[in-house]
Amino acid sequence: MGHLPKLIEDLALILMAGAAVTLLFRKIKQPLVLGYIIAGFLVGPHFKLTPSVADAANVKTLAEIGVIFLLFSLGLEFSFKKLMRVGGSASITAMVEIIFITIAGYMLGKTMGWSTMDSLFLGGMLASSSTTIIIRAFDELGLKSKKFASIVFGVLVVEDIVVILLMVLLSTVAVTQQFEGTQILLTISKLVFFLALWFITGIYLLPTFLKKAKKLMDDEAVLITSIGLCLGMVLLATQVGFSAELGAFIMGSIIAETTYAEKVEHIIKPVKDLFGAVFFVSVGMMINPEAILEYKWMVLAVTLLTLFGKLFSTTLGALLSGQPLKQSVQVGMSMAQIGEFAFIVATLGLSLGVISEFLFPVAVGASAITTFTTPYLIKLSEPTYHFLTRVIPEKWLQRINRYSSGAQSIKAESTWKMVFNAYARICIINGVIILGIMLLSIRFLHPFLEMTIENSTLTSIVSLSISLIIASPFIWAFMTRKPDNMAYREMWLDDKYNHGPLVVMEILRIILGLFIIGFWIENYFSPLVVTFIAVPMVIAVYYLFSKRIQKFYRRLEGRFITNLNERELVRRGSETRNADVMSMEGMRQDLIPWDAHMVDLIVPQNASYLAKKLEDLAWRERFGINIVYIKRGEQLIPAPGKTEMLLPFDEIGIIATDEQVAQFVKLFDSKTIPSTQTTNINDIALQKIVVDEHTMLKGHTIRSSSIREFTDGLVVGIERKNKRMLNPESTTHFEWGDIIWIVGNWRKIQQFKARKVV
Repeated sequence: MGHLPKLIEDLALILMAGAAVTLLFRKIKQPLVLGYIIAGFLVGPHFKLTPSVADAANVKTLAEIGVIFLLFSLGLEFSFKKLMRVGGSASITAMVEIIFITIAGYMLGKTMGWSTMDSLFLGGMLASSSTTIIIRAFDELGLKSKKFASIVFGVLVVEDIVVILLMVLLSTVAVTQQFEGTQILLTISKLVFFLALWFITGIYLLPTFLKKAKKLMDDEAVLITSIGLCLGMVLLATQVGFSAELGAFIMGSIIAETTYAEKVEHIIKPVKDLFGAVFFVSVGMMINPEAILEYKWMVLAVTLLTLFGKLFSTTLGALLSGQPLKQSVQVGMSMAQIGEFAFIVATLGLSLGVISEFLFPVAVGASAITTFTTPYLIKLSEPTYHFLTRVIPEKWLQRINRYSSGAQSIKAESTWKMVFNAYARICIINGVIILGIMLLSIRFLHPFLEMTIENSTLTSIVSLSISLIIASPFIWAFMTRKPDNMAYREMWLDDKYNHGPLVVMEILRIILGLFIIGFWIENYFSPLVVTFIAVPMVIAVYYLFSKRIQKFYRRLEGRFITNLNERELVRRGSETRNADVMSMEGMRQDLIPWDAHMVDLIVPQNASYLAKKLEDLAWRERFGINIVYIKRGEQLIPAPGKTEMLLPFDEIGIIATDEQVAQFVKLFDSKTIPSTQTTNINDIALQKIVVDEHTMLKGHTIRSSSIREFTDGLVVGIERKNKRMLNPESTTHFEWGDIIWIVGNWRKIQQFKARKVV
């Protein structure tokens, strides 16, 4: 009989134990992560009744691969566009919670006499909540269509990216053992720079490569290519000085912007599940019951901090973001658990040898307790809100309500803000690319040329010339590219007040561009040569070839934008799309101030209201809801009229409050689509119109304004003197300064706003 490697024996034992516990936990409807950890304990060295893993070192290597694929899959689900779509409420809530719980975790560790590194890693472990546990609880309790659920999902998105950054900072601090503010700021700056550089470069190159190789990309090729890209970025990240986990996450987020995202996510899932199970089993192998009993008071302290600290900080963050008290309490009581990232952070600390072994059993014990308490806390959120309304003084409640109303007030976006953001995007994107080319030139190109060219001056000239030629399109854009939006054109035409500030901004970025060129050249030549010879020559060359450089940059920019939007364009089956149009997810976020949200419903096959006119159903009058679209197969009916009828399996979108949805769904008798899914209905947008001398809507009613006829849209809200009217009656008159919110065809809304009124 041939010799069987210990790795295969160990893998067989791990997977058999994992399979048995997985079936059991599916039966009792508990999180599989907790099951894998228990399976690991059963095959670990601290449980004597079952066979144990023979070679822990091999399992550790497999576990590290598991972490890489877990982070890669997280990146595939993440996408930077998703982060940009997260509303301000979710972002503020997440940052308040993360800052509070991280500092509180550190202080708790120091209070219990832990080392500085143990305390820091405890804070990092508590910084994230469990997406798996929360989604499972929401599914079981039927809460995914609730308004507060969308905020919770947004907070989880922000938490994911922040914890990734925390892991990088913790690993840097652990290696350097330096806690100075300057060092941390330098690390953050370096991290942000490389994140931007990798993302921009990846979006430009990767979709182009995948498009060229499309005919060759069967399932096997996609699997091998995606894993190769993942591990390649892992290698690059570690070479630069970051963690392998960051590299995997970045590559996943880059692929998430391509048309292969869903296919890669589907194909890589079995690999992720396999190695992810091995990782969580390896976590369970570290559990020592004696250690948990020995540190039981530490487990209790961390559990209490997680429950009450996260509850308090998340509720506070939601209140500060302008959410009403009820929603803030619901959000806070949904987030009070330790997430799967805690084990990844703890594994990182152990692999670096900077944390104590007792931190793992403490984290596992607290995680197990908070996993089981989460559903009960969510159920108790509404009774807790009613209890608070009874014990909190009336004056305080009124102040909270006033603050919520004021913080969420709807204001038209400043034209100056739009122009400034456009300038910032131009300078940041091109500045990052210029600095990246500069680093490659100084660190790699110049040393390589020194080995082949004996004359040092000639080496510097050749190296500098090559790098400046490559960087020339981006230098031109950094210094002279104008914002390509309507806001900039309007401000430039209004020369009475805007020419001066705009000219100053142009001069400032030209000066900054010249400074970057001078600093770059100074790495090769003396300041005198830079000032009087090199910089003037570079400017002259760029001026002579400016048209060609500009044309080439436009091509690069067009390719980048096409690659960035290709996934969405394929979904829509369209080649063009105005970049300023709000997505359906953006519409959901803009509805937050109205105590309303968008819910997507599917018409049941045997509903009693089929083939009846919307006018006869009178749902708006009975429930106060607005139907903003009907999607029937590939046909989209925006702002359906009163004569439209609903057919089986139609998909409809309604705007309503939680209370209105609860009443309406009973009649509708439909399965609610989770609000985290973005529908593919991109011609519908939520936009605002101000009643002023340009629109000339003052005195008109909603009906007489012809908004429906012009825009194929519905007026879903009016803000008047800090008061809001949701789904107003068609007889409502407009007044000066009203902000009207319309759901309809975005092109027609834009045409309606730009029409000439006689």
